Amino acid sequence: MTQATLDAFQVIADPGRRYMLQLLSKENLTINGLAENFDMSRPAVSKHVKILQAAGFITITDIGRERYCMLRQDGFKELQDWIGFFDKFWGAKLKKLEMLMNQKAKG
Repeated sequence: MTQATLDAFQVIADPGRRYMLQLLSKENLTINGLAENFDMSRPAVSKHVKILQAAGFITITDIGRERYCMLRQDGFKELQDWIGFFDKFWGAKLKKLEMLMNQKAKG
């Protein structure tokens, strides 16, 4: 599977990448800073970081001699759109149920 074929759900399917996103929601971290939170090699962490970057979940910025990972909103848009669709779906179903319950209560 190449990075070009990854969609947002494939990216977050990996628990390690989900945890990286959670860590980055608290603070921007260097790749070494991220690696300290995992029991995997730094090259393995770098591979996950590259996937997150390619999918638009993070950006990497050079500050001095360090490379910092920072969250981006872009990668989350596909997830938000998909969940939003089902929020509307269930909202409509619950509204219909509410109307039926109100009719039954009056009837």
